[in-house]
Formats: sequence, C-alpha cells, structure tokens
Amino acid sequence: MFIQTEPTPNPNALKFLPGRDVAVGGSREFLSIDQATASPLAEALFELEDVTGVFFGGDHISVTRAEHGRDWSALKPEILSVIMDHFVSGAPLMRDAAETADHAADDSEIVAEIKALLDSRIRPAVAQDGGDILFDAFDEATGVLSLRMRGACAGCPSSAMTLKAGVEQMMRHYVPEVTSVEQVI
Repeated sequence: MFIQTEPTPNPNALKFLPGRDVAVGGSREFLSIDQATASPLAEALFELEDVTGVFFGGDHISVTRAEHGRDWSALKPEILSVIMDHFVSGAPLMRDAAETADHAADDSEIVAEIKALLDSRIRPAVAQDGGDILFDAFDEATGVLSLRMRGACAGCPSSAMTLKAGVEQMMRHYVPEVTSVEQVI
C-alpha cells in the first residue's frame, strides 16, 4: 500500500491520501481522544504524541499536530504506519455505522440553495486543502450565513481570508439573500 502526503495551507496539518475511499458516508472530524473512540483509526492516531485533530474526507485523512509539537519529519512516519496498519487489517473506519439524519426536507428554499452551492462548488475546493466546510445556520432576517470549518481548514491562518474573499463573494453572487459569512468556532 502506498500512501501519498500533501501539505495543506495550514502548517500544522498534513493530508494523507491512502489511494482508496476513506469516509464514504460523509466527512468526520475528531478533536479529542474522547471523540476518537468512535473510530479505531482516529483513536490510534490520537495515541501518537502531538496529534490534536483527525479529519476523514472522502479520499483522504488530515492530521493536525500540536502547534509547538514535534516536526513533521518525526511525526509523519508514525502516522503513515498507523494508517497503513489500519487499512491492511481491514478494520472498519467507524465502530458504529449509524449516521446522523439529514433534515433537508425542513430547509427553506434559500437554505437549500446555500447547501447546494456549498456541496457543488465550495466543499470540493476546500477538500483539496484537506478540510471541509459545513452549513451551520442562516439568519434570513439579517442575511448572515454561519459556516463551520473542519479538518486542516479549522486552524488555518488563511481560513478567514478564504471565508471572506472566496466563500462570501460566491455566496453573495449566487444567493443575493446572503449579506455576510461568519465562521462558527
């Protein structure tokens, strides 16, 4: 098994591409060892010193390290070993395959339009950088759209610029009801 790695715009996150599907049913993020118990792979990665975040995308795994932790040259081989051992073992990605239900039927027309634009144009671009962006809320009275950054994008120094210069402009162009975009932390 050959696992490629790619840098992300976040210097504390690295993207690992195992050459196979990772999170088929939707992306997942783990920010602590307690959350990671839902996944054997995430739990094994959190057992490594200096791992502070794990994100599963459709075809990749993004790992975030502690800001002042070990250098990638020391941490990367350990991460590669854990990922390889997991996929070679044939263990499932998640211990409980239950997924949360999507309440798309409850969405207003504007929210459905926002989510469609996120899924078709924005999320694929963000995934290339090892992260994800999720709809959180839309206030129809003020036009404020709240989004949640995950994976490598969550702590990235350029995420605020991505939201304002890229996502907000695109949203305002295609969905004029959106007046501004804010990041939910």
